[in-house]
Amino acid sequence: MSATSATHTGTASPRSPQSSQSPQQPTSSSHGRHVVAVVVLVPVLVALALWAFAWPAARTAPRDLPLGVAGPATAVTQVQKQLEEHEGAFEIHRYADEAAARDAIEDRTVYGAVVVTERGPKLLTASAASPFVAQLLQQAVTQQAGGAQVRTVDVVPAAKDDPRGSALTSSVLPLTLAGIAAGAVVTLLGLRGRRAIVALVGASALVGLVAATLAGSWLGALTGNWWAQAGALGLATLAVGAAVAGLVALLGPAGIGLGGLLVMLLGNPFSGAATAPEMLPDPVGTIGQWLPPGAGVSLLRSISFFDGAAASGPALTLAWWAGLGLGAILLGSALKGRKEAKGPTLTEHEPAPAN
Repeated sequence: MSATSATHTGTASPRSPQSSQSPQQPTSSSHGRHVVAVVVLVPVLVALALWAFAWPAARTAPRDLPLGVAGPATAVTQVQKQLEEHEGAFEIHRYADEAAARDAIEDRTVYGAVVVTERGPKLLTASAASPFVAQLLQQAVTQQAGGAQVRTVDVVPAAKDDPRGSALTSSVLPLTLAGIAAGAVVTLLGLRGRRAIVALVGASALVGLVAATLAGSWLGALTGNWWAQAGALGLATLAVGAAVAGLVALLGPAGIGLGGLLVMLLGNPFSGAATAPEMLPDPVGTIGQWLPPGAGVSLLRSISFFDGAAASGPALTLAWWAGLGLGAILLGSALKGRKEAKGPTLTEHEPAPAN
């Protein structure tokens, strides 16, 4: 055998036995583990959903619900004592006269007020803040008055075409789904960094415009400045979409499930949209206002019916979620780019020495 052929034979690297084998097929044991996982996880998710949606609804009751009393000091003290007999139900605010009580309702400091007059108690409500609470206050004050007819004035009424607030309440779920869909689609399309942010902001802005057109112009469920409503709806959508996309950028595809779980199973039932945050068990109402659905509903009510009163809190909450989510998108993109830069590069392998 010549030296050339010997050298060639020596440099030929034997093919690895594993390279000729087909990919390992799933075994019966792995299939069994998957079956067990499905059997266990599905009931757990159902139990979690029932707890999140059914438990707050079954425990609906006033808890430190802000309520005003106004009138002469002696009469107001007596009314306050009667209201405080409902232990933990109301948070009493005292006002000098009816005008001050009306201002407090319009500023969203209280949900209503009992005004003591010479003709008997007079109830001020704000169905725009919560039709459910307005009805509850009317029942409570009527019962306290011994069943006598109580004069009721709706200081800030709900929209004429949506007196029960049904359309406003029903808008929470579609907005949440729109945010989750936007965050999921952006990541599934492979958009990263600034491109993902531009796509999310653009989609959220269009959702806000469409939602304001449907809920405000068509259904008549909203009043006030149309552009402010569109901005609030768009910001609520962006907060959810950015949170989902940000979680995916940091955690991978599992972020879609985690984000959806957070805003759907917790954010929606904890929002208090159908009643009020103070009607939910502690600390559900507070947690709900820290999440995008609850903050979005509160912001929309303030802008639509109360000329922006008490809008700063929910607006900051939504901006906080949107800012953190967009920041997580940039961070995840930077980390992934750095990881790809440090990855192995294709180089020409040197010949192996002859044996």
